[in-house]
Amino acid sequence: MTLFLVETSCSLIGWLSVYILLCYVNGKQGCEWNCRLVTLLHGVLIVCVTAYIGFVDGPWPFTHPGTENTPLQMLALLLSLGYFLFDMAWCVYFRTEGPVMLAHHTLSILGIVSALGLGESGIEVCAVLFGSEITNPLLQARWFLKQMGRYDSLTGDAVDLLFIALYAFVRMGIGSRMLYCELASPKPKMVMKWGGVAIYGLSCVFMVDIARFACRKTRAKYKWWQEQRKLDSANGHTGK
Repeated sequence: MTLFLVETSCSLIGWLSVYILLCYVNGKQGCEWNCRLVTLLHGVLIVCVTAYIGFVDGPWPFTHPGTENTPLQMLALLLSLGYFLFDMAWCVYFRTEGPVMLAHHTLSILGIVSALGLGESGIEVCAVLFGSEITNPLLQARWFLKQMGRYDSLTGDAVDLLFIALYAFVRMGIGSRMLYCELASPKPKMVMKWGGVAIYGLSCVFMVDIARFACRKTRAKYKWWQEQRKLDSANGHTGK
């Protein structure tokens, strides 16, 4: 228990130190800008580590849920645990996120702590982290584009399209398969199974919001395209 607290504290202090360093060297930007840089760094790092765990180091999460944690899995879980504790505290302090995102962070923390405490199911938690964080860089890119006034562009449209497609395919498609494997296997503890159901339920809530956003943006783009056609047609008649 003492070792676990020390390792978690080191991870938390590490992410906090990165944030403080960014605020120092990038002081002209606001706190949220630098916090999102930390989020981006965590997303890229954890996707790379968990991808290596799942595709190279093993075991395969779809066939071996509930297996004993490996040292690399524990490292990945501790890295993410420290980050989620940092980001949770930051979001609560600055009041930047709603209850759904805070619930996501809470479930992520509880899931990681459960896997570390039980000493098993690290592979499926790493798989969930991979699926959750693979869309994160696109989400941060969208925010940065907005801050720089470049969101209403082809780049912004490409980021949105890729984010929606990746979220639907990975978190809803592959995530559904992962949840089925978790529930069907007799190895994982019941707490991990219920945790999987809860995090998948939150993903569904996010998917509904994303679908609504996609519909709004599609309607807005279609309306803009119609107006452009009318304008081009009017200019054509005027030219004649």
